[in-house]
Amino acid sequence: MGFAELSITSNFTFLTGGSHPEEHARRAALLGLSALAIADVNSVSGVVRAWSELKKIAADIADAQAARADLTGPPKPTHLPDPPRAPIDHLPRLLPAACLVLMGGMTLTALPRDRTGWGNLCRILSAGRLRADKGDCHLTPDDILRFPEGLDLLLHAPDRPCADWQRDAARLIAALGAQMHLLMAPAYDGQDAARLDRAARLAVALGLPTIASARPIMHHGARRRLTDILTCIREGLRIEDLGTAAQANAEQRLRSEGEMRRIFKGHEGAVDRAAALAERLEFDIASLRYEYPSEIADGETAAGRLQRLAQAGLHWRYPQGIPERAQTQLAHELRLIGKLGYEPYFLTVHDIVAFARSRGILCQGRGSAANSITCYALGVTSVSPEIGTMVFERFVSEARNEPPDIDVDFEHERREEVIQHIYERYGRHRAGLCATVIHYRGKRAVREVGRAMGLSEDVLSALSSQIWGSWSKTGPEIARMREIGLDPDSPRLKQTMQLIEEIIGFPRHLSQHVGGFVITEGRLDELVPIENASMEDRTVICWDKDDIDALGILKVDVLALGMLSCIRKAFDLLKQHHQTEYTLATLPPEDPAVYDMACRSDTLGVFQIESRAQMNFLPRMRPRCFYDLVIQVAIIRPGPIQGDMVHPFIRRRNGEEPVSFPSDDLGRVLGKTLGVPLFQEQAMQIAITGAGFTPDEADRLRRSLATFKKHGSVSDFRTRFLRGMRANGYDQDFAERCFSQIEGFGSYGFPESHAASFALLVYASAWLKRHHPGIFACALLNSQPMGFYAPAQIVRDAREHGVEVRPVCINRSRWDTVMERTERGDLALRLGFRQIKAMREEEADWLTAARGNGYTAVEDVWRRAGLASKTLTILAEADAFASLGISRRDALWAARALTPKKELPLFSGDLDGEGIVEPTVYLPKMTEGEAVVEDYVAMRLTLRSHPVALIRDRLSPGIDPRLLTSRISHGVHQPVSSL
Repeated sequence: MGFAELSITSNFTFLTGGSHPEEHARRAALLGLSALAIADVNSVSGVVRAWSELKKIAADIADAQAARADLTGPPKPTHLPDPPRAPIDHLPRLLPAACLVLMGGMTLTALPRDRTGWGNLCRILSAGRLRADKGDCHLTPDDILRFPEGLDLLLHAPDRPCADWQRDAARLIAALGAQMHLLMAPAYDGQDAARLDRAARLAVALGLPTIASARPIMHHGARRRLTDILTCIREGLRIEDLGTAAQANAEQRLRSEGEMRRIFKGHEGAVDRAAALAERLEFDIASLRYEYPSEIADGETAAGRLQRLAQAGLHWRYPQGIPERAQTQLAHELRLIGKLGYEPYFLTVHDIVAFARSRGILCQGRGSAANSITCYALGVTSVSPEIGTMVFERFVSEARNEPPDIDVDFEHERREEVIQHIYERYGRHRAGLCATVIHYRGKRAVREVGRAMGLSEDVLSALSSQIWGSWSKTGPEIARMREIGLDPDSPRLKQTMQLIEEIIGFPRHLSQHVGGFVITEGRLDELVPIENASMEDRTVICWDKDDIDALGILKVDVLALGMLSCIRKAFDLLKQHHQTEYTLATLPPEDPAVYDMACRSDTLGVFQIESRAQMNFLPRMRPRCFYDLVIQVAIIRPGPIQGDMVHPFIRRRNGEEPVSFPSDDLGRVLGKTLGVPLFQEQAMQIAITGAGFTPDEADRLRRSLATFKKHGSVSDFRTRFLRGMRANGYDQDFAERCFSQIEGFGSYGFPESHAASFALLVYASAWLKRHHPGIFACALLNSQPMGFYAPAQIVRDAREHGVEVRPVCINRSRWDTVMERTERGDLALRLGFRQIKAMREEEADWLTAARGNGYTAVEDVWRRAGLASKTLTILAEADAFASLGISRRDALWAARALTPKKELPLFSGDLDGEGIVEPTVYLPKMTEGEAVVEDYVAMRLTLRSHPVALIRDRLSPGIDPRLLTSRISHGVHQPVSSL
């Protein structure tokens, strides 16, 4: 029957377990265990990882068996080989579990027997997590007694049971009876024989059968040192100070049946009972059946409702008449959606978008399925699917049976309204955000491992300064370490580097996903535990997007985008001042003036094409149509750049080299990008068409792109890809460049569907900048922080485009920057109080509400608005009283006279009614240079002279004035005289 290990602690018991769940699964297979239970402390976070690994092991075994059965030669692989491993011909069962640590100190391992037991385990964990802060779990025996059905419970035997432990144990045993067992485990301290004898006597006294466990926290003894380092990080100690908290030896590891029988000599029955109990546990995590909300409304089926809404949407999108092609494509898509049962998913996204639009929240869908005629008709996206070359089956595929992918971006300032609406509509027991597992990467690993090993801060700084992006598995080169003054032969440094390499990829803690919602028809907390996020009013599940993908669970991505806030505010200003209403779909299309502006690289503040790299590329690309913007968005990315795809594309676009395709098949894939692969979809199609990948292999390659930063797994496909391209007659250099580009996508590549959605925002923001530069600058300033550019640069750019910019004024400004009518009837931009660094919005609101017909003096503001003297000082430093004829220095003098101890007006005079008069003071007037410096100190911008203009006569030919400007605009404040 084989031994079953029923209480494994993986590294998803953060900073405690010394091995990945996948490593435990593979080691259990090598040791011949019949089953293993990943039982992390108050968590089931690592269960799916072990399950996915066992699926890979099953595929390995199937391949090996097929190879042995095929006498004519090795078969073509049905999946991509992983790095070489020891051969495995045994597959253990995975038993999902959790180690429940109660508030009173009692510990139990909970093992679900069936689906009911799994649901109750999730309910127990949710109850404990939701009453505690993020990362904690407060459980009591009452939680277990509320949801006991379907669970087997292993009560961990303490060395010396106290009275409270005995009381709680007796209570649980009396209520649950046959569901209870006593877990016996060694401590590997030389006293285990006596310890196990005591546990056996305790079991007899409690009337419980015993179960044997090694209580492993490592899959292999080689992880002992790393486990000690994790303890150091958790406890904030150096390795020298760890003391008895360190592992005494490397024995607390996964054990074979033979080892367990030797350790439990005299108690072999406990070893047998572990395997027997595992046999009775029928629950398999693969049996989880995710039920998406039915989205039935007013008795109308989901299919009927989707058909009605989509058809109405076509009439809305095409008021002049629906093209036959669009009608045919919609019918085709709806048939496929219905066949796969995804109507509720599209309806959920539609309803969320409809709620946002009802609140005036601008949103835009993206993702593979978003650029379909269905989503266009539903209003999820404003990009017509006729723009691209996307085929709907590529994203919602009957063959691959993959769920659709739709991300919706909302205004970054108002996304929380949408999130809370989802919680309110479905209930927190049915909706939760996905987790994001924060893994150790280069700089954090160096810092935390280095501190635990006792390295000094200057050594840590030197080491971490050599890391860019992900950690190289070989670490910094030896020569480079010598160059920065480190001795690579130092035993402690050498050991530290080994431990850093070992910890890379370890999970450190859970965070919340940026917006991926899991929504269920029934109780979400019976599918997966729910816990509190660190943000108020947010609840999350403990699985990340890779886990829910593995289990086939749908998520709806509710994301935030600052440019949407900017565009919506610009649309509101256009409606207010020009009585013109626009949406993303109704902007005048293909405006030549917009493309002319882009070709001049006049794109400061424009979405996606505002960076220096994009500005340098625009004159070479010279976009003249919307699809050019799609390419522009996608091409300046690490994927195409690292794959050397940028220069060949430009040469072909400019006619400097002929457009050619390695084959007709790849010509159909690469036609629209002139034979150069630029999009993720093209990379996948090259793998299938050029390298002979199966759809399953291509899917694994696609998934590896998403997890590249964590695991670096794209390179595992290299040999298979190059061999396949070579077998199909493709040039080695082309194959190498294609794979380099695919590896680049692992860092950051763009699908065509995403690029098309972003290109619409590029066009919208560029159109606003070209035709309404003042309104666009106003919206940008009111949407900060976002983008590449500081307010000073935005203001300078607006003035260069002929916009009159007016300073902050105590009587005219509001919190937001606004547009004012000039005497000529034009619009001028009035800076708002938000531009003042230390100003708070509530103070600005008080000031504005009490303003009436206007303030006349600093003391007038103090009396009527009730602002503190500190706030008046902030306003004075920003020169907000200039319109009253009060200079900055005079205003500061008056503000500082209004101390908190100053008497109120009712008591300010003496008995004869004579007030105390502040003596007149004559302050020297500020020079222009002083005023400019103070503007930057208070607001990070100035409307006065350009800083360089003040010292131009003193500049030598070798000084670049832009460097001085950059220093000032980014907050490096120096007196002008010191320059």
